Amino acid sequence: MSNKQELAALFNQIGTLLEVRGENPFKARAYYKAAQTIESLETDLDELIRNGQLKEVPGFGPAITQKILEWKETGTIGYYEELKKTTPLGLLDLLRVPGLGPKKIAVLASTLQITDLEMLEEACRENKLLTVPGFGPKTQAKIAAGLEFIRAHQGSFLWMQGMEWAIKFQNALAAHPAVSRVEIAGSLRRCLPLNNRIDLVAASTSPSEVTTFFTSSELENKLELYGKIVIQQTAEESTITFQHDYKVHLIVVPPEEFPFALWFHTGNEGHKQALIQRAAELGYQLRPDGLKKETTRVVCQNEAELYQYLGLAYIPAELRENCGELEAAAANRLPALVEPEDIQGLFHVHTKNSDGLSTLRELVEGAINRGYHYLGIADHSQSAYYAHGLTKEALRRQWEEIEQLNREYPHFRIFKGIESDILPSGELDYDPETLAQFDFVIGSIHSHFQMGEAEMTERILKAMDNPYLTMLGHPSGRILLSRPAYQVNLEPIIEKAAEKGLIIEFNANPFRMDLDWRWCLRAKQLGVPIAINPDAHTVGELDLARLSIPVARKGWLEKSDVFNTKTTAEIAAYFSKKR
Repeated sequence: MSNKQELAALFNQIGTLLEVRGENPFKARAYYKAAQTIESLETDLDELIRNGQLKEVPGFGPAITQKILEWKETGTIGYYEELKKTTPLGLLDLLRVPGLGPKKIAVLASTLQITDLEMLEEACRENKLLTVPGFGPKTQAKIAAGLEFIRAHQGSFLWMQGMEWAIKFQNALAAHPAVSRVEIAGSLRRCLPLNNRIDLVAASTSPSEVTTFFTSSELENKLELYGKIVIQQTAEESTITFQHDYKVHLIVVPPEEFPFALWFHTGNEGHKQALIQRAAELGYQLRPDGLKKETTRVVCQNEAELYQYLGLAYIPAELRENCGELEAAAANRLPALVEPEDIQGLFHVHTKNSDGLSTLRELVEGAINRGYHYLGIADHSQSAYYAHGLTKEALRRQWEEIEQLNREYPHFRIFKGIESDILPSGELDYDPETLAQFDFVIGSIHSHFQMGEAEMTERILKAMDNPYLTMLGHPSGRILLSRPAYQVNLEPIIEKAAEKGLIIEFNANPFRMDLDWRWCLRAKQLGVPIAINPDAHTVGELDLARLSIPVARKGWLEKSDVFNTKTTAEIAAYFSKKR
């Protein structure tokens, strides 16, 4: 995260804290506005501070300026720390409930003294919300459903968040003199979008020394953990929780057992049982501590050798879901999975013309610096008023800027696109004459999520009949840990994409990872191209496409299955033919 993004996030958090506490709305708005100003600064923040020019930025009064200088000097803001300390922790948890924003939370806190999820749940059970102005039966029902969703995902975390922490633990353990090898295992290694535990397997001849270090205050301080609790500790196995939501499990084994333990603790259960059965049919006994043939122990240096002994090609961890991977490995038909460097360009990128935080030029230069060859701009369409959707006049101005930048960067191509709302009727936002002028059109659902399955499916199928639709965006509409997918039958949608030659998006935002990997596999089977899109709103988020590749690989995707592995010329030809 860049300096200005860090500071903007801090000001946004101050605004949120003020709102949930029910304080002066103008005060909260001032911090939100300051955050927005910081995010959109075209001059380097450090340069403004260094030259004493902060006060020249519109909207930066003495109070905001003083806090920016304090943050620069100390890394935090005292006012924020004080607000955080004096705000009930549970109030911020309430923000996780779909449809419950800071203002409504403040109302519930002042009228019903609700300050955490448990109190809110009890109030819903007793219909107390119906006594609060602005909270009718529908609102209460929606909040109750949101609470149920949160409870079902208690303790879960996103793959990217989990991997970030898992790598920190892995590096800390790898640096310990008693550890010879350490790897991430479990569902994180299999790259599931949602996880509920970080699993680590380490090799050591002194296991108790390693588990003692793992549960020690030394590691706690080194990794800046808070709320750490040791749940289990033995000489070979330990489990801790930290940061309230994260559970970490460590297994320590002798070095000669490491490949087998890593395989076993990676899973999944179906894959393990299938491999154990195959081993038995070949006269082997496969266990977490080794592979034996009668009384002879088989030595394996790594997992690849284990699979080789059992007559199989090495199966990448992402594919170990008992979905035909053993049969494919036996027949030497495993896919050559797509790699991050295969991605040649990006689609579904938002500029500050709609709800992005970076300019078109900044995004273009950011893409070039990352080695990309093209960029597909797709701001929100006019009906998306909440995201400052582009009017026809705004589109014309953007197209002029795109043409100018295409002249300025002749070896890089910017494609004119839009993320057009799929309206409740199934129509695409904008008239046909306007849609015809884009290089590509992404159709996405952003409203009326409560439709029944048949109605929602028909809505999307109708949009797919529009001759200007190129790509279907975040097809299930899910936001992991925040909002379930809307009710939709994706089978006929994928079948229609195959029939119409449409592209389906794998949205690489860590909260979406949508199309789900199981449906990516189905799309691959039907020959539907998948575009791995970052849904970027900042330059930094351009990285999401490559970072999310491990999750996309779960759908058996190869380079040829992914639309944006094509060259610029191939992309241009595809769009031209489509038009």
